Amino acid sequence: MKTAGLLNEIRELNLAYLMLAQQMIREDRDAAMFRLGVSEEVADMIESLSPAQVLKMASANMMLCRLRFDDRVLLGLLSSHGREASTSHLHATILACAQPLEAVS
Repeated sequence: MKTAGLLNEIRELNLAYLMLAQQMIREDRDAAMFRLGVSEEVADMIESLSPAQVLKMASANMMLCRLRFDDRVLLGLLSSHGREASTSHLHATILACAQPLEAVS
């Protein structure tokens, strides 16, 4: 994939993430903060973004969402085929709760 195509894919991902995050925060703030892994301060900022700000942020050349694949155990639980899926996902959720929230520096 060429650089221009890759940047377009990143912009689309950013836009989808920000729009979904805003919707989640507006519908159930506490659940959204947990699922997104963000602090209350970051949730406030995301919720207050205007459509123009969302588009401007989405145009960044870096991904705005952070995947939680930095924890090998968490990744293993989410992708394991040998265990019962509901048990593995519950265990992964418990481990994710223990991770620090993203905060604005």
